[in-house]
Amino acid sequence: MTVDPHGADPREAIAAGRTAIGIELGSTRIKAVLIGPGHAPLASGSHDWENQFVDRVWTYSLDAVWSGLQAAVASLLADAEAQHGVRPTTVGAIGVSAMMHGYLAFDAAGELLVPFRTWRNTTTGPAAAELTELFGHNIPLRWSIAHLRQAELDAEPHVPDIAFVTTLAGYVHWTLTGRKVLGIGDASGLFPIDTAAKAYDERMLAAYPGLDVAPLLPEVLLAGQDAGRLTEAGAALLDPTGTLQPGIPLCPPEGDAGTGMVATNAVAPRTGNVSVGTSIFAMVVLEKPLTSVHHELDLVTTPSGELVAMVHCNNGASELGAWAEVFGQFAAALGTTASGDEVFGVLLREALRGDADGGGLLAYNYLSGEPITGLDEGRPLVVRTPDSRLTLANFMRTQVYGAFGTLALGMRVLRGEGVEIDALFAHGGLFRTEGVAQRLLAAAVGAPVTVGSTAGEGGAWGIAVLAAHLGAASEQDLAGYLENDVFGGAVATTVEPDTDDVRGFDAYLERYSAGLAIEQAAVEAL
Repeated sequence: MTVDPHGADPREAIAAGRTAIGIELGSTRIKAVLIGPGHAPLASGSHDWENQFVDRVWTYSLDAVWSGLQAAVASLLADAEAQHGVRPTTVGAIGVSAMMHGYLAFDAAGELLVPFRTWRNTTTGPAAAELTELFGHNIPLRWSIAHLRQAELDAEPHVPDIAFVTTLAGYVHWTLTGRKVLGIGDASGLFPIDTAAKAYDERMLAAYPGLDVAPLLPEVLLAGQDAGRLTEAGAALLDPTGTLQPGIPLCPPEGDAGTGMVATNAVAPRTGNVSVGTSIFAMVVLEKPLTSVHHELDLVTTPSGELVAMVHCNNGASELGAWAEVFGQFAAALGTTASGDEVFGVLLREALRGDADGGGLLAYNYLSGEPITGLDEGRPLVVRTPDSRLTLANFMRTQVYGAFGTLALGMRVLRGEGVEIDALFAHGGLFRTEGVAQRLLAAAVGAPVTVGSTAGEGGAWGIAVLAAHLGAASEQDLAGYLENDVFGGAVATTVEPDTDDVRGFDAYLERYSAGLAIEQAAVEAL
């Protein structure tokens, strides 16, 4: 049974509804977490899912959204009952988070006009370039407004019928509550935000060259603001058994970038975080605006509206996971009974035995396009020269380096802007294997990297914390709530960059940059 570190009895807290539920729709998994009064996870549930590549578009069906949500919530409720002997019927608050950006367009009747276009799609180049030039503000390919504008430029037949555009988290929240709202962090990946006004940028709204876009966008809310309550229809969607009751408050829906910042207590200036999953991105809270527009850097916000520079890479740990699965199959063929997690852990630890520069090997984890390096599509590659040192240790170190390569290029642009980072927090399943990815990430970004006890919880726990903050927002802002109530006394370890690792990664990154022509050739040839 999970024990709350603040001494609250989990069974009593669950029965009394002194809990919060966070739900995050990630790229490969939908996860639900129940936290208690002390913010410790009391129960969890999940459902695996995968995007589909249909008609050259990365998408998920809305049926898959709801069947996956129901499966994750059912798993959560069953886990709570199994661990604590009580099945939750209500909670203090619910939060919904999801992968950011993408394009969900609805007509006036609330019908989806075209299949959901996820952040992974890189077909919006003309629109992104036009809007970046027009706004004087970097508009990445994956942003919702780039998708909308591209649909206009392509004269897609659904455009005249658009009545509402939102993100995945915004869609789920709207369906559960009837409220067309977005947390400001998620909204900042839909359309640029004026961080002084804490709203969409009025100058850019007026300059938008197509539709009258302002009426099509969800209302922007800050962390702690009222975002509606779970309706009867919403409760039935989340839990068809009828156990979970309507009327539960919901916090503003947020994107995975914002929940990652919350999960790592990285919402104050000069702090940042790195989130590693299917994609990998770094978020750094700025003290002042950047001096120039950089295509490698997005400007978004924290859930409370502070300016953030984001280095977003479409390709994260998926290729690393694929190789771990191959080695797991090999282990099974040998007759071993090691679990997938055990195989992954062994392989990661082996990376530390490799040469600092990876022994001359080169790896690209590009399953999809990578805008930072100018590639519209990706082809995973492992390349070596005849004199490189092909060992398991070098192979694994190169795979980890490959997961961090594009991120490191973007972070060097940020460093060129004079941005200083006091603390960089990392989270995601990759950091469950202690001391490996953390050490190599520190070398890649040239900054200390901290991993806390919640590093493996990720965004579902982060949005649960945002939901819990809803009841305390009148007394504490988000930064104070995290510092005082959530992370006070939290256990964390910090790793400084190792000099040899830094030199080795720098040599690797030079080879990586030069080899991008190989990746481009592979895209053209295959």
